Amino acid sequence: MRIDDGSDDGATRGAAAGVYRDDWGIPHLRAGDPRSLAFAQGRNAALDRAWQIEVERHRVQGTTAAFLGPEAVAWDTFARQARLADTARRCFHRLAPATRDWVTAYVDGVNDALPEGARRAPQFATTGTAAGRWQPWTPLGLWLSTHILFAGFPTKLWREEVARRLGDHAIGLFATDGPATSGSNGWLVTGERTATAAPLIAGDPHRFIEDPGVYQQIRLACPEYDVVGLAVPGVPGIAHFGHTGGVAWAITNAMADYQDLYRERLRRDTGGTGAGSAAAGVSALGPDGWRPATRHTETIEVAGADPVVVEVIETERGPVVIGGPDQDEAISLRYPPRVREDLGFDALPALLSATTVADVDRAFDRWVEPVNVVQAADTEGGLLHRVAGYVPRRHPDNRLRAVPAWEPGHDWQGAHEPLPHPAVDGIAVMANERGPAAPYGVEFAPPHRAARIRELLEESAEWTAPGMAKVHTDTRLDSARPLLAILASLDGLSPAAAALRDRLTRWDRRMAAGSTDATRYAAVRAAVVRRLAAHPALATLTGLTRAGARPGGDPAAGARRAGAVRPPGGAPPAPDAAQPWAGGGYPEVFLPWLALAPRVGYALEGLLTTALLPDIDRAGTVRAAVEEVAAAGAPPAPWGWVHRVAPWQAVPSDPAEDWPGAAGDHDCVLSTSSVPGVTDRFARGPAARYVWDLADRAGSRWVVPFGASGVPGDAHHRDQLPLWLRGDLVPVVTDWDRLTREPGDPPGPAAG
Repeated sequence: MRIDDGSDDGATRGAAAGVYRDDWGIPHLRAGDPRSLAFAQGRNAALDRAWQIEVERHRVQGTTAAFLGPEAVAWDTFARQARLADTARRCFHRLAPATRDWVTAYVDGVNDALPEGARRAPQFATTGTAAGRWQPWTPLGLWLSTHILFAGFPTKLWREEVARRLGDHAIGLFATDGPATSGSNGWLVTGERTATAAPLIAGDPHRFIEDPGVYQQIRLACPEYDVVGLAVPGVPGIAHFGHTGGVAWAITNAMADYQDLYRERLRRDTGGTGAGSAAAGVSALGPDGWRPATRHTETIEVAGADPVVVEVIETERGPVVIGGPDQDEAISLRYPPRVREDLGFDALPALLSATTVADVDRAFDRWVEPVNVVQAADTEGGLLHRVAGYVPRRHPDNRLRAVPAWEPGHDWQGAHEPLPHPAVDGIAVMANERGPAAPYGVEFAPPHRAARIRELLEESAEWTAPGMAKVHTDTRLDSARPLLAILASLDGLSPAAAALRDRLTRWDRRMAAGSTDATRYAAVRAAVVRRLAAHPALATLTGLTRAGARPGGDPAAGARRAGAVRPPGGAPPAPDAAQPWAGGGYPEVFLPWLALAPRVGYALEGLLTTALLPDIDRAGTVRAAVEEVAAAGAPPAPWGWVHRVAPWQAVPSDPAEDWPGAAGDHDCVLSTSSVPGVTDRFARGPAARYVWDLADRAGSRWVVPFGASGVPGDAHHRDQLPLWLRGDLVPVVTDWDRLTREPGDPPGPAAG
């Protein structure tokens, strides 16, 4: 079959439907209609990313422990108790009929090619796992499981502990405004500041670095539309970053708070006293008294261990994710897709067919989860900067901490709408800072990345797509100022420490890969973090996590993936400190949010300047730290030798693999996020980089950390890694004559 899709290449309109590849193995898919194209996209995901998307399917269902073993039980327990699969099913059935049919076609494509894709991926044989069967709702489940922890509701558990142990006045002590964990960058430059007089949109989403990557470069073309962008493998369409030729869009996390935790009082009503008692009904105490809760048990199969029985309880607020009726209190989670039975998937086909900013704006009116800041520009001069998603109206306390379910006033009262649409004047930046979403959140990124991006963009009025690499790769660390200021004020140091002080006060604050001064600064910073975490003023917060560490990576990474890795920096919880719902501690999936050392590391800028800790001698702490580092004596390695990427793999291809190093740090524009005081390695960073050119889509650029293929040993498995490390970008190819068509006629979907 040949199609005329009206695409912008001007070369081979009417070319055959099928799968085409550029020199980097990036798939360009053509089909005769949107439904056939969705089928083709599903097939491509199954062939290129079979292992990745199957792991994600198991994560939705809470069945990863069946092949990953006991370390995955924590995530599986959470997935089942949070009702992820059931929520995805409900959201699927509430989709518009046309969207439901489109998603089903994608799933049909996955199922058609998954057996072949599994034969290509060695991890299936390694784990003794067979490819499964996708359900029509599975893509919605993947989206939900990927983003359920995105808004960071476990931070409310941390604030509860800070308030209990240090007092309510300290609840904002570790606010990530000063500084934050890593986030995403995005910016829009209008035609007044570009060489072509047309807008440019650029940025880089910061997520956990995974192998295979969380974003897939792809092109989707049919007579109705022709779109390039970054897709999420296992999810149809292009949600976050796309360019249709006429309009382009991008997003960052708005840092809004839209999930609530409720303290629940539960009781067993009849028969039995244990979680396994089938006769035991459960009630929950609400504002109007005791009300029935739903309750059942599920069994998690565990490779190499006994099965685990999980009690699944849901109150009128939401699913219980901590504790149960056999503890004094439990914790339930209320989140918009569960309440509304809507993930916002009806926006996805609308985005593909968008041709103007107005189309993109209308599509994002349907957005639900997660809450994002959106930027868009079109070839007709339209510009967009807005917040999109569902933010419930409720009591301010809901945003800060777990609230009592039995007290009135904590229910949801509709949504905040309309959400802000700030004007765009020359430059618009979105970097998770307090911007248009400020009324809807609690903690945001510090202003450093946003301010630095704007400073760089204001240096020129002749920006080009290739020139954006200067912004993507900037390594200036402005959050270093408070520590360096204290260091500069110190006198009476030993000769070695004084020399180190003088060297760092002359340092340009750039976390460059070749810089030994960046390594020296990181060593002093780490020593300061460790000493602050051990100070008696904060020591009461050290008993919240169990001992253990994620090998070579970010302690928060265990929460994103199988929940299997314990964070560092804590001893077993003290019996008198544990919450009554915890049975001796919090569920393991939440422990990364409760580790003190990372909290101190990310909040160091604020902790060095706050008046809330009068008992801490900051100058003395920095003095001891610089003396400690100076006494070590050995000259440091360049930053890129110690600041190495630590990607997550469900089954490591080579556990001893020596991953490469990179420039940047968690508060740089090049946000390769180490964990100060814990490790110099980084597990979070740019999960992709992109530049969308509205003058000519073929002038656009993109790159991902590894490659287009998720199959180990494939030529395109890691061929983009050297470019990603250097900050280089791959051209977006739009000319079909420059692509290679895979042989054979593509299969099509069954009739809808």
